[in-house]
Formats: sequence, C-alpha cells, structure tokens
Amino acid sequence: MEATLPIVDHSVETRLLAGLSKIALILRHQGWTEAGEHGLTPTQSQILSLLWSRRPTALGVSEVAGELALTKPTVSDSVSALVRKELLQKERSTRDARAVDLRLTPRGEDIAAGSAGWPEFLTSAVRSLNPREQAVFLRGLVKMVHSLQQQGYVPVSRMCVNCASFQPFRDPQSEQPHFCEALNTTMADHALRLDCPEFTAASGEQRILTWNTFAAEDFA
Repeated sequence: MEATLPIVDHSVETRLLAGLSKIALILRHQGWTEAGEHGLTPTQSQILSLLWSRRPTALGVSEVAGELALTKPTVSDSVSALVRKELLQKERSTRDARAVDLRLTPRGEDIAAGSAGWPEFLTSAVRSLNPREQAVFLRGLVKMVHSLQQQGYVPVSRMCVNCASFQPFRDPQSEQPHFCEALNTTMADHALRLDCPEFTAASGEQRILTWNTFAAEDFA
C-alpha cells in the first residue's frame, strides 16, 4: 500500500503565525527569567515597566489593568505584593479623592529601568531587516494591533492611528505622506508609533475615519 504524506497547511498565514509563535515563546521565557532574577512574577514586572514608561505621570489600578489587558483583582494582588517588596507606593490620587495613584519607589525605578529596554537578541533580530522591511513590518504590526483592539483582546493603545493629531496620507505622493499635528511634522510609515507620549485619544468617529484612510492606501 502506497504511503500518503500528511496534509500540511503551507499558507502564508500559517507560516506567519508559526513565526510569531516562536517569538512569543522566546519572549515569554525571557520574561520569566528576568522577573525571577528579582523575585518577581512576569505580571509584577510588567506593572513596574509600565509605570516606569509613563513617569512622571502616575496611574491608578484601573488604568494599569486597562493598559495591560488584565483584571483589576489580578492587578490589585500584584500591586499589594510590590508594595510589600517596597518597589511600589500608593498615594492619594489628585484626580479622584476616592482612588489611589501608583508610583515607583527609587528601588522600583532601578529595577524597572534595568528591564525596560528590549533584550539585545531581539534588537539584533530587528536590525537584521533592511529599512524597507522594517517599515513594512511596522505597518503590518499596526494593522494587527488594530485588529486585536477591534476584537477586544487588547485595549486601545497610544498608537498613531488612534490619535486625534494623526492625519494619514495628507500628502499621498510624498515619501513622508502622514502628518502629526502634535509634533508638527510629516511622517513616513517607518515613523509610526505604537506607544506615543504625545497621544491624545481621537473620538470614535474620527478614529474610524483615520483608520479607513490609513488602511485604504498601499505601502509605498
């Protein structure tokens, strides 16, 4: 009897997912390793990194939960542990008298700063792409994150296509077709941001219009 080869899905989508899965596995392992060096869980390490990236602005428990797509009880438990470790402190919120703000202690800042940068092996992998490949990849990531937002898997992030200041393809024929009002500058696809400190959330209607304009144009 003649043997038959198993049916294998060779679609581009499957190969992309397989590649992303490998990267996710490496990052998950790296996250456990780095967090374990300081006696932290990956969730605790994520909270420290988020607060460090937003300094000097303080965040509340609900904001942290929203940013990291975690439940409030999960964040509250991790925050309590970080306070006990003297890496985090709670302050009465100046925005809401019923709430508390979370701030890093000096030791918490030291630990967060040490783990905030991307690991060298991943930076090296990104640098192996030429500038055009990096720009195409970044545009693709923006579209993937947007899709995950629409499905409710991640919160609305502080990226250009969600921002009130972003004008996609204001000059379609230019090498830098986009425009940012907040920075008063033109932008190419390689300059798109996924987490911008100048971010101002666009209204729902504006966000839809911005996205439709951005997504309708092919990469140049």
